[in-house]
Amino acid sequence: MESNRSAGIFVETVRFLVTLMTTALGFNVGRQWNSWFSGASIDNDVAIITGALIGAGLGYVFGGAFGRLVRMWVERAPSSTARASAAQLFGGGFGLMVGLVTGVVTAVPLVNLLPRSIGWPMSAITVLVLGLFGARIFAARAPDIFPASTPPGLGLVSEPTDAPDVFVLDSSAAIDGRILELARVGLVRGRIAVPAFVVDELQGIADSQDRARRRRGRRGLDVLAALRETLNVSFEVLDDSVPEFADVDAKLLSMAANADGTLVTTDHNLSRAGELRGIKVLNPHALGESLRPDIGAGDAIDVTIQKTGSEPGQGVGFLDDGTMVVVTDAAQQVGESVTVEVTNSVRTSVGRMVFARLDQ
Repeated sequence: MESNRSAGIFVETVRFLVTLMTTALGFNVGRQWNSWFSGASIDNDVAIITGALIGAGLGYVFGGAFGRLVRMWVERAPSSTARASAAQLFGGGFGLMVGLVTGVVTAVPLVNLLPRSIGWPMSAITVLVLGLFGARIFAARAPDIFPASTPPGLGLVSEPTDAPDVFVLDSSAAIDGRILELARVGLVRGRIAVPAFVVDELQGIADSQDRARRRRGRRGLDVLAALRETLNVSFEVLDDSVPEFADVDAKLLSMAANADGTLVTTDHNLSRAGELRGIKVLNPHALGESLRPDIGAGDAIDVTIQKTGSEPGQGVGFLDDGTMVVVTDAAQQVGESVTVEVTNSVRTSVGRMVFARLDQ
């Protein structure tokens, strides 16, 4: 509650300052109106009052939006700075200076050619916009600009060569849970990054009215909590929401690509999309499928028939690893353990299926 109140005070303070500036601007425009337009027959007092009111109205509307934008920048600055590399920080500072110098050069004609009441505010806005634009552009392109501008080994900024691997998790991988065992046994090492919107998604699932969904959401949150305590990896929740993308999958792909990391998901379509974009993808479900013992035609296996199949006479059972076994002419053996002979084994996007017949 206190933070919301402070944020509101900050926004209203910025709104007040912007409104004050635009009111003064409108006042000066109204006062100079008749001198600028010799044919105008507006009463001087009316022009001044009208200009001040228009300026105040515009300042109140746009000042609030500007205040919220500034507050968002201020709140994100610490986390953004902590995540930024040295090259990005150096590039941002250098770009800010370039932008400010360019802004000053551009603003000089505005001050000289326009009336002071308009020229100075426009000049200040021009310098500010170009400064921020330069900082943003140079920070984004810093890894490309600085290595290319200095000889190898003499660069002002160098990236660490032994940077840990980054694994970006989605909600399906957290719910699946196998990423936790991969981290515990050391197959996954480095930094595990979970976007804040993935945590929010799991929280929403955990609060669902449906019991099955609620259980899945809680399992995902428990897995994330266990990953935080795992010694082989460092765990981090990323606050970056990637506002340029609205779709969750697009956000995940963008974050994995920007971090040059590995996207961890059990979503088949998301895995394919990541691979097509050249992003490294780890699918724990597919990994588990590939590690299952191979079963070929002619192998004899023991299975318990648990239910009837979709076709007449079929019985369905499951191996210890969860593989579905469809047995021909076994509908009468439901509840019994039988020995069957494998006739075929196929892999699908959701796992492996084994087709068999009763061993004669």
